[in-house]
Amino acid sequence: MERVILIADSGSTKTDWLLRVGERNKARIATQGINPFMLSEEEIESILRNELLTNEEFLCPTEIRFYGAGCRGAQCDVVASALRKAMPTAVNVKVDSDLAGAAHALCGKADGIACILGTGSNSGLFVDGKIVANVSPLGFILGDEGSGAVLGRRLVGDVLKKQLPEHLCRAFEEAYHLTGDEIIRRTYKEPFPNRFLASFTPFLHTHREDEAIAALLHEEFSRFFRRNVAAYQRPDLPVGFVGSVAWYFREEVAKAATDTGFKMGRIKRCPLD
Repeated sequence: MERVILIADSGSTKTDWLLRVGERNKARIATQGINPFMLSEEEIESILRNELLTNEEFLCPTEIRFYGAGCRGAQCDVVASALRKAMPTAVNVKVDSDLAGAAHALCGKADGIACILGTGSNSGLFVDGKIVANVSPLGFILGDEGSGAVLGRRLVGDVLKKQLPEHLCRAFEEAYHLTGDEIIRRTYKEPFPNRFLASFTPFLHTHREDEAIAALLHEEFSRFFRRNVAAYQRPDLPVGFVGSVAWYFREEVAKAATDTGFKMGRIKRCPLD
């Protein structure tokens, strides 16, 4: 009987699922993000049943490999339990961090520093096939430097405080039609403020050649290297990235790497690629 392996790479915003039968890829789908720090076991199971398992191809895997944001310690058990309840045919379920998945995708069997820049951010020192050191990302309030959530947080803060040139503030208002009160309410009162704030990164990408936006991006990506990558004290190793922010701002990330004394490794939008 051929192995039917379901592999997942999950951030806070989106989960990519790949079904492999034997040595071939059979199906691929995306659902909303699954982060056990933000979702209960029941909510995760509901996402699985309503967004993944409506496609019958994904109903009966024999093995599951889930790499996800927020998956460490007891949180791994929460995700694993939800997966087993939704797909009881899986006799082997492994849940690990999205960082571990990124490291395998970026480094293969070589040593390196693996990083994630998506809705959130993370980094780890990958040596001899495993993560041996990790600077805690701390989330978008205390950390997550360079992430979509922090970039969006800085952007809306600068817009609301009129710290950006008038033409950029006007362009933001025309693009989103949001009042200051609505931004504050959605940031402080509604679920998933990190996703809401990260939703403004397309504006930064559109205006990335504007001097003020370029400065914001360079400062924030440089902070990621200084406050995370530098802690591993391995400037000899390549620094690779996965995630939509790293992919779409790859030139800005590479410049920040050079300016802070690090050498770039590979950049992939999605580890499953």
